[in-house]
Amino acid sequence: MVAKVLPGVGPQFPQVVVLVGATGDLARRKLLPGLFHLASAGFIPGCRIIGVSLDELDAEGFRKIARDALTEFSARKVVDADWAAFAENLQYVPMAAGAAALKAAVTAAEREFKGESLRLHYLSVPPNAALSAVRLLGEAGLVDRSRIIMEKPFGTDLASAVALNARLHEVFDEDRIFRIDHFLGKEAAQNILAFRFANGLFEPIWNRNFIDHVQIDVPEKLSLGKRAGFYEQTGAYRDMVVTHLFQILGFMGMEAPTSLEPDPISEEKNKVFRSMLPIKPSDVIRGQYTGYRTEEGVSSDSDTETFIALRCFIDNWRWAGVPFYLRTGKRLAQGQRIISIAFKEPPKSMFPAGSGVSAQGPDHLTFDLADAAKMSLSFYGKRPGPGMRLDKLSMQFAMHDTGHIGDVLEAYERLILDAMRGDHTLFTTADGIERLWEVSATLMEAPPPVRFYDPGSWGPNAIHQLIAPHAWRLPFERVWRAPNSVGS
Repeated sequence: MVAKVLPGVGPQFPQVVVLVGATGDLARRKLLPGLFHLASAGFIPGCRIIGVSLDELDAEGFRKIARDALTEFSARKVVDADWAAFAENLQYVPMAAGAAALKAAVTAAEREFKGESLRLHYLSVPPNAALSAVRLLGEAGLVDRSRIIMEKPFGTDLASAVALNARLHEVFDEDRIFRIDHFLGKEAAQNILAFRFANGLFEPIWNRNFIDHVQIDVPEKLSLGKRAGFYEQTGAYRDMVVTHLFQILGFMGMEAPTSLEPDPISEEKNKVFRSMLPIKPSDVIRGQYTGYRTEEGVSSDSDTETFIALRCFIDNWRWAGVPFYLRTGKRLAQGQRIISIAFKEPPKSMFPAGSGVSAQGPDHLTFDLADAAKMSLSFYGKRPGPGMRLDKLSMQFAMHDTGHIGDVLEAYERLILDAMRGDHTLFTTADGIERLWEVSATLMEAPPPVRFYDPGSWGPNAIHQLIAPHAWRLPFERVWRAPNSVGS
């Protein structure tokens, strides 16, 4: 079965994808199902995928891994005819076979296309294996007509990020490098740009005069499982804050770009990063869930944080004095991805004591960054009946309400498609990532000690002192309404 190509949404030319780390967890959970959907739904005019990893497999073995991955992880129904067409386009080269074998496989795949084709190299490998994979691609002569996607974390501090960029630029030009952050591929994250800059209601109040503070909160219920050994070398700050939460902060804080083109958007994000004040260790709470030190690959006296909460500031005209509170961690009470903007309260209240005003905190605008994007605006309103009693109410929107939920691409699918098109809008630049490591230097040099917290909690108790006199938005005072339901 040949899928109908969708005009204008995908790359112009067929693609040969070299997937390094093809048998790993990310490839099975996200990349192979994502590539299958992009190919079978017609987003790509043609696609050949060459898997590369340390495992000694042949093409049939790789196809079995891919089919099992679709069965276990694909969010969409897999049609047999679509799978058969996709499977024919899967090849495999073990890493031990070397550059010549990889070059031969790519050349053979390109011969199957009648006209011009491009190459996309996806490095789904740990940071310490990235440069060896880049060298393999260089030795194989696969740099021309190619783009490369790099997985996070991109370095572990400023020195390593600078060195990694320098080595990478020896092989690939900067405009060919795509440092991926799947958070920015989410529909809700991009909707921030539309919400901020397309609406006359909110654009004028998106500043320190009207916003009291901002929370970017990404708790996770999941444990580390088999990733504990890797996590020992990174921790929550390197793994999540630099690569994800700071990128969201860039979208939240940026000035209006001159156009929705990659360069103007990247430049405005980088201006935010350049305006950030260095992170103070006294503004950081590091935590570790009880039992982490007993997991496989973890030192018995490990100081690695599985939780982090911090306060940071953007020291520019728009945001001076507004605290941004960031929190993320493993084994927490809920799995959420929210951005919450707290507006300043009126300077004086004429409402009587006991009316309920301010009892449930300030008005909030909340973005839910889950794939089924949602937004909520909370505010005070009068309770029906005699007297003046106020309740916290909300207006909510969910992507389900539009009838377009079926059009939502998963984050990795969108970002792979953007990289194939050469669109850097949602990717991080070398300057941006180096600046983020620069503002992190003081914390890296003198991190506060970890505090223990119980699995299933919201982290160490000290997080409440960090945000005082405010309160963490999670857990919510109300649940999201079900799709298409009525009432608050």
